[in-house]
Amino acid sequence: MAVEAATPTQVIDWLLSSTEPAIRRMTQRDLLDELPDDDEAAVLDGPLVRGLLAGQRADGGFGGGPYNKWTGAHWRLVSLVELEIPSGESRAVAALDTVLAWLAGAGHHRGVKIIAGLARRCASQEGNALAVASRLGRASDERAGLLARNLVEWQWPDGGWNCDVRPEAHRSSFHESLPPVWGLHEYAIATGDAGAAATARRGAELFLEHRVYRTLKDGAPMSSEMATLHYPPYWHYDAGQALLILWRMGLAGDPRAADAVELLRRRRRPDGRWRPSTRWWSPPGSKRKEEAVDWGEFASQMATLNALRILRSAGDP
Repeated sequence: MAVEAATPTQVIDWLLSSTEPAIRRMTQRDLLDELPDDDEAAVLDGPLVRGLLAGQRADGGFGGGPYNKWTGAHWRLVSLVELEIPSGESRAVAALDTVLAWLAGAGHHRGVKIIAGLARRCASQEGNALAVASRLGRASDERAGLLARNLVEWQWPDGGWNCDVRPEAHRSSFHESLPPVWGLHEYAIATGDAGAAATARRGAELFLEHRVYRTLKDGAPMSSEMATLHYPPYWHYDAGQALLILWRMGLAGDPRAADAVELLRRRRRPDGRWRPSTRWWSPPGSKRKEEAVDWGEFASQMATLNALRILRSAGDP
């Protein structure tokens, strides 16, 4: 017997029943054009937000380095700003200070290699941190400004970034390019910096030239993982996460994104939801790829919310 497809109302009701206030708030605002029932401070009471802020040390970090996968401050902050914690939240700002101290340090900058005229840098680190700083109301911090200037300076001719040190490498890494585009876009919104906005737009053009996830050579998917949805994405690139950043930039409706939008439609399950891959993380207590929280059903809720945001901008009901 065929399973009856879920109605849009049923999917919205599922999102509105989330125990994470952030998901309820974003659903009301972005999918229903309503003022959220929960106030902004209620986001801090969500189980995910509480878990991501748990265990914070006196120095603002969470033990180990800020880039520890996936429990370091760097990764927790990306998830926290995606859940739209209040700008200026003191615990998040304290964690951000450890990230900026790391990335804006003189020793870190000296480690950037210039080979064949191109900066070889894993710029996803700067990109994610810059987005976080901008979302948390710290775009005016001189260290955030340094990250933005570095990203503009390090952009490769094709519009992206890469840390490949082989002299013959001359094409950007999509994985290393998506977070910088997001970070520079958020920084431009926060500061009005025209150079950051232009650099982000050049990076977005790289994705659109490839129809988001296809090769220029024959139009085939660049990889199976890029045609698979994930949550959280961390530093990885996939069609869904790229569409989300393009949506934030007002570019998801570009005709060159149509293939990826159709891919998103095909990934929808009969229950009207999206089930992202959990390949890149494991719940707390696991032996590898341990996350700070167990995303569980929340990963599906976030993937579904993001997909519906994108499809709504594409004209889907």
